[in-house]
Amino acid sequence: MDTIQLSVFSSRIAAICDEMGAMLRCAALSPNIKDRLDFSCAVFDAEGLLCAQAAHIPVHLGSMAYAMAGIVGQLEWRQGDMVIVNDPFLGGTHLPDVTLIAPVFVDGQLVAFVCNRAHHADIGASTPGSMPISKRLDEEGLIIPPSYLIRLGDLDEAFLGSIVSATGNAQQSRGDFSAQISANRAGVQRLITLIENLGLTAFRQSLLLLNDYAERLSATALQQIPDGEYAFSDLMDDDGMGNRDILIQASVKVCDGFVTVDFDGTAEQVQGNINCPLSVAAAAVYYVFRCLMPVQTPACAGSFRRIQLSAPEGSLVNAKRPAAVAAGNVETSTRIVDVIMGALAQAIPAQIPAASHGSMNNVAMGARGAVGQHWDYYETLGGGMGAGVLGGGLSALQTHMTNTLNTPVESLEMHYPLRIVRYQVRRGSGGQGRNSGGDGLIREYEFLAPTTVTLLTERRQYPPWGLNGGQPGQVGQNSLDGDVLSAKISFTAQTGQRLSVATPGGGGWGDQELTK
Repeated sequence: MDTIQLSVFSSRIAAICDEMGAMLRCAALSPNIKDRLDFSCAVFDAEGLLCAQAAHIPVHLGSMAYAMAGIVGQLEWRQGDMVIVNDPFLGGTHLPDVTLIAPVFVDGQLVAFVCNRAHHADIGASTPGSMPISKRLDEEGLIIPPSYLIRLGDLDEAFLGSIVSATGNAQQSRGDFSAQISANRAGVQRLITLIENLGLTAFRQSLLLLNDYAERLSATALQQIPDGEYAFSDLMDDDGMGNRDILIQASVKVCDGFVTVDFDGTAEQVQGNINCPLSVAAAAVYYVFRCLMPVQTPACAGSFRRIQLSAPEGSLVNAKRPAAVAAGNVETSTRIVDVIMGALAQAIPAQIPAASHGSMNNVAMGARGAVGQHWDYYETLGGGMGAGVLGGGLSALQTHMTNTLNTPVESLEMHYPLRIVRYQVRRGSGGQGRNSGGDGLIREYEFLAPTTVTLLTERRQYPPWGLNGGQPGQVGQNSLDGDVLSAKISFTAQTGQRLSVATPGGGGWGDQELTK
């Protein structure tokens, strides 16, 4: 296979993931999937190694790449099966992210898997939005270990019914799961067609070549990092349970194009829900180094062969069951990115930007009541991007570990008893410097009915740092009718009250005085 054929093969297998994502989006019922695009699709080989992925959510895809081999290796697969899982300690991220995995058989042989992961705003937690201020995993909703949802082509209606009945809107929940099933079925058929066109032997050889090519490209990028050991640390604001100033520390060792990341020294797992399983930490590490690789690097297992990581068991970034993890997936993963980038800034300062806003600024809300009055909603909010050597940071957008859209105001107000009274760029919140950090945003909600709200946010105490003399971005702030709220809090808002979330700006890059 020459380079052109290999490129075509890579594009064809990636296109399968894109088509799966398009089907999932079009068929889903919830705004979380069809508007915010909080889902991801990927293809894996028969051993569970990543072959291709769509440009969806980094924290979804990196964690799947790290953990899929362990999932598929423990099950007996037959043609027509589909497995469902959301357990964070068995390959998931947090409970709202539910993964469906389908095997691909050709000529009676297991040759690959397709899978998708989608965020469900209601997965049966005690508070609306299924992102509670929790102490244990079982407080965060329904825990689904790897289980057969479809066996030999037959859907287990009783099992699916038990899942959707745990939610408050069974019709919407069932619709979203049906969309995930349809996306996988489409992926299976497209992959079978690709393999039949190529031939099974050629398909397997193509995957080997693709992974080797990806490793060569990644090696080229990693060899540009000077050999050495680089350490950095940063702090999480709090865990929502009174624990503050929680340390994440990493040492990045580079040797001839191989990288080892060690989180020794990171704080032990905490009582609150900012813990994360090692698969989520791996996703953050993979993401940072993937950003350094050439844009044409295939999104497959070969890209990450030269990257190893370790973390003390029972630490914040390698938590043990039954630790609460709802915010670890969204907030701690983002801080891990800052820590790895802070370490690499010592080695390759011209390639690393200042810290971005450093929080997904999670807003979960809803109400429990009679049929028609029960609703759940969840969204993440953007902020300021960190500036770099080539220019200032962008404003009011999602960065790093999330890649979702905002929910359009029209969709939000159509589906829920909410009104958006302000949605604007938070001017001046980016850190100053030769290149200034991007600005955060302000989103203000007016409640049209009593609503239970949970906020899981970060960078309310410690600002996103600048680099090379650049100033930090402003911290974020949450408020209800003008009264400042904690970074992580659950409360009930009454009709007419207004919640304002002002997100952090990005850090600046370079000493501003040098430009005068």
